[in-house]
Amino acid sequence: MKAALLIPVYQHGEPVARVLEDLAGLGMTCFMIDDGSDGENRERLLKLAVEHPFVSLHRLPANAGKGVALRTGFRLAAHRGYTHVVHLDADGQHCCADVPRFLAAMEAHPEALVLGTPLFDDSVPRPRLAFRQLSRGLVWLATLSFAVEDPLVGFRGVPLAPTLALLDRVKTGDHMEFEPELAVRLVWAGTPMVNLPTRVVYPVGGHSNFDVLWDDLRLAWLYLRLAFGMFLRSPLLLWRRPVAIPAEGP
Repeated sequence: MKAALLIPVYQHGEPVARVLEDLAGLGMTCFMIDDGSDGENRERLLKLAVEHPFVSLHRLPANAGKGVALRTGFRLAAHRGYTHVVHLDADGQHCCADVPRFLAAMEAHPEALVLGTPLFDDSVPRPRLAFRQLSRGLVWLATLSFAVEDPLVGFRGVPLAPTLALLDRVKTGDHMEFEPELAVRLVWAGTPMVNLPTRVVYPVGGHSNFDVLWDDLRLAWLYLRLAFGMFLRSPLLLWRRPVAIPAEGP
């Protein structure tokens, strides 16, 4: 296994600096995909790439969505010879100290998608928590299983071969709906899942790129399509009965 880090970033020039500081000691290449940040954020990202030699910065010409940024990073990493990526968000929500745990799970199960399962503190907004529970239920329905404990956390270990094979044959969403869609479609394709508990915080004064109106509408349309897809695949899903591989270690 040859793994790299991947961070999609849009207008998070300040918080991603702290994320990169926390990741610097890992000795891993980090693909940072700038999803069309403008002005001060763009300049900050360019400076960070100079300050941190392990960072490979790639800029999209315009803001295209998190799904586009992640797909771009997957293909760049594969082109550079990497077999896996660990991706996490740029806003400081994720615990960088857990990256070695994700790598260990990927080493033990290189064929699996390793999904972060959030351990929230009191900083989590209650409406977000309620919506997350709804999303979990809809994904369980779409897969007829509990293989995906949480479809929304952007901290994941991704096997590139099955992921790119899927992306080559299926058009997926470009925005925040990409991550739950990818998890469901990989379950449908027979990819094993590993769910790894990890601490998730909402930084004070943090800025989210989640568009409450449009991203909620995209997710609603996604879950409707996935439910229809589940009906078409239900005999196979019921026969296969997808389950998650137990995570090892703390």
